[in-house]
Amino acid sequence: MDITVQWIKTSWTKQSRGGEFAARRNAVPVGFALPQMPYGFAHFVQMSERDDFEPYSSQKDLREIDVSLRDEGDRLRVLVRVEPLFGLPPRPRRPPAVRLLPGQWVRWQLNYRFSSALGIRGWSYWLDTFNIAYGPVDRDAFLSQPTAIVDECGPVR
Repeated sequence: MDITVQWIKTSWTKQSRGGEFAARRNAVPVGFALPQMPYGFAHFVQMSERDDFEPYSSQKDLREIDVSLRDEGDRLRVLVRVEPLFGLPPRPRRPPAVRLLPGQWVRWQLNYRFSSALGIRGWSYWLDTFNIAYGPVDRDAFLSQPTAIVDECGPVR
């Protein structure tokens, strides 16, 4: 089963909720060109307010990523798992899994918000973007329009 996964994690604080910082945050890419990756690994990109949303690229073992990928014969079943529920903003029920045919790909986005243990430091936020393709893809595949989009972003106040 040939699967390509790219995970983009963008994090910020209340400072980037409005004005110039929010414009910079909203301008970050939702897809990157793929580097050469060994089989069984995902392209992981981190961007944070602390680093002025500069992308840092690395790789992660597919087993470390909260995504359920299941081969169903002629289709790939994709379901992004959710981090701990205390970080979720309010949102309607979770969407069903996406089933991809060879050559198709999905962009799945989830956002989170957290407060420090005692609420001393204020809120922090992050956005996870998963680009997942079934079958071999070009290096620039995730720079184009996906076959399917799942937007699970909720309000973050």
